[in-house]
Amino acid sequence: MKFVAISGSLRKGSYNTMALKAAQILAPPSVAIQQLSIDGLPLYNYDLHAPHQPAIADELSFAINTADALIFVTPEYNYSIPGVLKNAIDFLSKHPTKPFDNKPVGIMSASPGTLGGVRAHYHLRQIMVAVNAIVLNQPEIMIAQADKKFDDEGNLVDLNTKKFISKFILSLETWTNKMKIKDL
Repeated sequence: MKFVAISGSLRKGSYNTMALKAAQILAPPSVAIQQLSIDGLPLYNYDLHAPHQPAIADELSFAINTADALIFVTPEYNYSIPGVLKNAIDFLSKHPTKPFDNKPVGIMSASPGTLGGVRAHYHLRQIMVAVNAIVLNQPEIMIAQADKKFDDEGNLVDLNTKKFISKFILSLETWTNKMKIKDL
């Protein structure tokens, strides 16, 4: 099964990108997770859709459309998702191929704070309703105090978080398979 994943942070040393990398490592052999970059996507402007999409939008849309599921890993900025992630979602939501439509989606968040990005997590769920994505409800991955759960090289060292992420990937795989059966 092929998953694609987007980190909502462009920051070097991002805990969310570290969590994404951990998910890639912890995924079972039956799941491959490819990280997509939203860096370089221009600021959303509907005028950029005519007559053609920017190449990066086409590439992202193709990658999401051809994947079995999509994972967002996002920080929380000012009680919501980062502008760069919202920009990417806005851009792709207007793409003619509608990459989010009926796409199984899993959401993870990480924060050095005590809530683990919970408010961003739920705002992203609301946005996914607008683009007709199908978000996995449980388990929820909100990594609180992320600054204590990764080592200096960006490796996840917290055993409980490893277990939660492993369970999350397995649940997303199982659920995505169920969605495929329903589509038949």
